[in-house]
Amino acid sequence: MASRADTADELRNGQGGIPRGPGRRPLPVEQFLRLRRQLPPMYLILTMNAATLAYTHTGFAPRWLSVWLPGGLIAMCLVRLCRWLRPIDEDLVTEPYAVSMLRQIEFMAATFSAGFVAWALVLDQYGGSAEHGHVTVFVAITVMGCIFCLTYLPRAAHLVCLIVLGVFLTYCVAGGTVTLTAMAVNILLVGLVVLKVLRDSFESFIALEDSQAALQQEQAAAQHLAEENARLAHADPLTGLPNRRYFFARLDALLARGKDAPPFSIGVIDLDRFKPINDVHGHAQGDRLLQVIGDRLRGASGPEAVIARLGGDEFGLIIEDTLEAAEAVGARLCERLQEPVPLGDLVVSVGCSGGLAGWPEAGTSAHDLFDRADFALYHAKKSRRGGVVRFSADLEHMIRSEQALEAALQGADLKRELAMVYQPIVSTRSMDIAGVEALARWESPTIGAVPAELLFATAERLGMARTVTLAAFDRVLADCVRLPPEQRLSFNLAPTDIADPGTVTALIERIARGQIDARRLVFEITETSLIGDFAVARAALERLRACGAQIALDDFGTGYSSLSTLHMLPIDIIKIDRSFAVRLDDADGRRLVRAIFNLTRSLNLACVFEGIETEMQLTEATLAGFHFAQGYYIERPVALDVLLDRRAARNAA
Repeated sequence: MASRADTADELRNGQGGIPRGPGRRPLPVEQFLRLRRQLPPMYLILTMNAATLAYTHTGFAPRWLSVWLPGGLIAMCLVRLCRWLRPIDEDLVTEPYAVSMLRQIEFMAATFSAGFVAWALVLDQYGGSAEHGHVTVFVAITVMGCIFCLTYLPRAAHLVCLIVLGVFLTYCVAGGTVTLTAMAVNILLVGLVVLKVLRDSFESFIALEDSQAALQQEQAAAQHLAEENARLAHADPLTGLPNRRYFFARLDALLARGKDAPPFSIGVIDLDRFKPINDVHGHAQGDRLLQVIGDRLRGASGPEAVIARLGGDEFGLIIEDTLEAAEAVGARLCERLQEPVPLGDLVVSVGCSGGLAGWPEAGTSAHDLFDRADFALYHAKKSRRGGVVRFSADLEHMIRSEQALEAALQGADLKRELAMVYQPIVSTRSMDIAGVEALARWESPTIGAVPAELLFATAERLGMARTVTLAAFDRVLADCVRLPPEQRLSFNLAPTDIADPGTVTALIERIARGQIDARRLVFEITETSLIGDFAVARAALERLRACGAQIALDDFGTGYSSLSTLHMLPIDIIKIDRSFAVRLDDADGRRLVRAIFNLTRSLNLACVFEGIETEMQLTEATLAGFHFAQGYYIERPVALDVLLDRRAARNAA
């Protein structure tokens, strides 16, 4: 088996070893730079020892042997000493140059060893016992000093030891003196021990370099993942446009400038006829259409506008100009999007409608501006589809209709009007249902169906968040009894639920009174639930976990704090955000997804891949190692009766 020092020699010649990371010096360069700091002391040792030996033999040996020959050797040492004392720019040292210099040092070590030992043994022919003893001391201390100075080049140290001590031992044995032979053997044994110590030291140097190189590789991989995560946090992975997070961060930055800042406008653009195309031709074609739309919006918006994808087929617009200028940009965008879009053999046509709101007339906060732009979009969809509508005083009156929603919720009989639908979470290997996620639906007898996000937003605004959450949870507990006992049930908690100890207490009390095993319950949260008060959120989750339920972190991978969140919260399951599903189409996306899976596996966390909408995505998620998945390709959210009937039909088949 090759030793570590042998491995170092291979590395010097570019054979094997841990690859060096970007910005890290190659091993031969590190070896050379460390060695060149130790060569001046070595030549200084040679110079002083040779000068002393020559001086003690003056008067005994011929002048050429005690003056001229050692003088030449010392002069060569001084030249080499000056050569190694000359400063260099270490950053400019290349690997080929370092390898060449290391070989040169080995050659010079052998040459100087042969020259000095030959001179010393010839000089030993002159003088008395004291002078003979000085020669032995010269050989011993000089070879030991040189060996230590050649720590970072073991092969040169071995050459010095072999040449000097080998020649000296042969000389002593040939001389026939027992005492001198014993001294030579003693020096040789000490030299071998020193070489062993040197070899161990060099192996430690190689191990340290290898570990630093490996650490740098891991840091580079972690940095790449962090940068990719940060990029995803501000960019939409499908269209490449800025995402919702970036849009509102930019809006907040504009609002922070103060009331004396120049006016600006924001807009909300929504595609017309997108849903029929998506439903008829499939989500893959819908994604391709969105990519084309993103390219057109980017090209037609101009440098004065910021276009972001807010989600689905909705886009945000920020223009640092007047409302009139924003209207012109919006009209240009709508005109551009009306052009037919070729999708392979298919040609489709969509349009768009837009709503605009100007600062400060329409509002002075991000919430007010966006709500009014969104309401203007709603009005455009109803009465001016394909056009752009500015928020105005007339629309201000219409927005009062929100009061109707608030009034309907305040007077609602949620126990009767609130319904739950369930989306299965399946095992990717067997496609068996491992659990379901509960989603609320409200059908008001006065205003009709109300979207879940509008229901909870209105409830939060009215201070009714706890009432709505508990009403939904009561329905979930009642339905859970009807599910097979091996299936888990996931229930979403809003940020207001996590921040309200009373809501958490009520949930725990209902679990205790219920007829189901708490270990079947999974409470899903998002990172937005943690923004208000992290300590309060953690305490709430620990209480829920203590009663037997599990905690899932939803939409993982879309925020900066996801990695640290896993360490700081009692998380059992993470749900990979649906934005990563579209990235399974490309090699870089698959590598990123596998890296995320490996991270969760190392933390012993269960993992669910959300947003699976095609067979290919399900296959790639399975190959990446994910054990659970959910999405429209697997099953859309349906009523519990429908879900149970379908399960019974599959079992019967």
